[in-house]
Amino acid sequence: MALSYTDAVNEALDRLRGVGFEHGPTFVNHAPMAAEALAHMGYTDEVPGWVDRNLRTRDYHDVPERKWAIDPADRTEWQAALGDFARVGDWTALFERELADDSWTEVLARWWPRLLPGMSGVLTHGVIRTAHAVRAVASAGPDDRRQLTELAQGLGYWAARWSGHRARPADLTGDQGVPGDDGPDPAARALDELVAEYSGIYATVAQRHPIPLIHSVTGPAAVRLVVEHLPRVQRWPSYLVARDVSRTMLGWFHATPRPGVPVPEAPDADEVFANAVQIGDEHAIKLAEVAVRHEAIAPDPRHTAAAHVANQGIGRLYL
Repeated sequence: MALSYTDAVNEALDRLRGVGFEHGPTFVNHAPMAAEALAHMGYTDEVPGWVDRNLRTRDYHDVPERKWAIDPADRTEWQAALGDFARVGDWTALFERELADDSWTEVLARWWPRLLPGMSGVLTHGVIRTAHAVRAVASAGPDDRRQLTELAQGLGYWAARWSGHRARPADLTGDQGVPGDDGPDPAARALDELVAEYSGIYATVAQRHPIPLIHSVTGPAAVRLVVEHLPRVQRWPSYLVARDVSRTMLGWFHATPRPGVPVPEAPDADEVFANAVQIGDEHAIKLAEVAVRHEAIAPDPRHTAAAHVANQGIGRLYL
């Protein structure tokens, strides 16, 4: 009998508890994110083996010890701690306390506007880890302790690797400039279009390495996962930040879009995901899950083309 989604995620989170946030110079621990993506896609029986291989092949750093508590009521204090990775333990402890006292949606609404301007830190992995944790906790049953702990880890990592490298600030307190509300949430629609746009860019531009530019797709896709759980006033500004960060990445990675260039043909989304699982790389798995998810929302050949190109490029790295 196959593991359920919740059982697979719970087992993975139990085994990953206490594992460091990074390995190597500053390589991100993707294990909780990839494990959740595999489980979400129905590959629940693959999760334990994938976690085994990940723990065997990654030399994770120890988590920095907690130094002193961050007071969330003291704006000067917590703002000074943003982007200080030495205090990731303090940040995680702060979110553990807040999630114990308030609902996770309240904590998310409180901190999302504070953290979002620093979305670009470590190539958006803070918001991506947070988004996978949000999906897990939203899907959890009455016992959501593990998922809440993982949400605290995601938010804590985001705060500790916060980076204000956005092209320009956005107003995160109002909904100025929001298009007319004539159906589905306009921010969700705009994020869907953004994911498709950058999938097409990824699939057609020349790249020195297949992995970095993936985050111009998975970053806004993570915001899309969370946006439905945010207060409406925070949604359109979230799209604006995601759009600016993805645009900025094009400059970082010297990627010049090629309008009019047709995207490569690709297998269907389920086959693309199965190929990513066979490769086993966390980036391939996460991008392919985005392709499947967005194909279900708004079918577009750019989704699977990007994941297929990533599979090919990343697969060559493992040869």
